Amino acid sequence: MSSALQAYDVILSPVITEKSSEASESNQVVFRVRLDATKAQIKDAVEKLFGVKVVTVNTLTRKGKTKRFRGIEGRQKDVKKAVVRLAEGESIDVTTGI
Repeated sequence: MSSALQAYDVILSPVITEKSSEASESNQVVFRVRLDATKAQIKDAVEKLFGVKVVTVNTLTRKGKTKRFRGIEGRQKDVKKAVVRLAEGESIDVTTGI
């Protein structure tokens, strides 16, 4: 299995919100990642896909919520996010896509 395919499997999508846009001012990028991805795997995947130097990776898991729609109860999935801090002078434009 190629390393690029594995990198695409680890990183699911960029998170584009007001908060992640503010974080980009301090050289941070936020990605949605697989629930079983480790920090080392995330770091390797970002470095391979975007060709940048990663300094740190912080992860958080948001537990799925129970929501009600038209009286029917449903459950959202758990979501894992990774906040990746890039080296000084590096940048990723997440709006262009990969």
